[in-house]
Amino acid sequence: MNIADEIKRLHELHQAGALSDAEFAQAKARLLATGDTSASGPHQNLGFDQLNQFRRSKTDQWLGGLCGGLGKFTGMESWIWRLMFVFFSLYFGAGVVAYLLAWIFVPEEE
Repeated sequence: MNIADEIKRLHELHQAGALSDAEFAQAKARLLATGDTSASGPHQNLGFDQLNQFRRSKTDQWLGGLCGGLGKFTGMESWIWRLMFVFFSLYFGAGVVAYLLAWIFVPEEE
């Protein structure tokens, strides 16, 4: 999003009552001062900051620890992720490819 879209979004939140006058002014001033659209709203921090915290698990693993890591990252049980990978592997064939790519590119927890 560009700055104009973010200001419009802030204005809509302010009009809807989700932001007070002070919160709107503070967010708008911060947005205009820094030009940073990643920290302007309460739901804007769902990007790369959280994604960079995703790691493969060392303790909850069957193959590569990916489902255990997804379980910790999302708060879901790891067996649900395992079941979804099996389902997508059997019915679409994409589960194996996705798992292998994630196994390669997702770092292991320390």
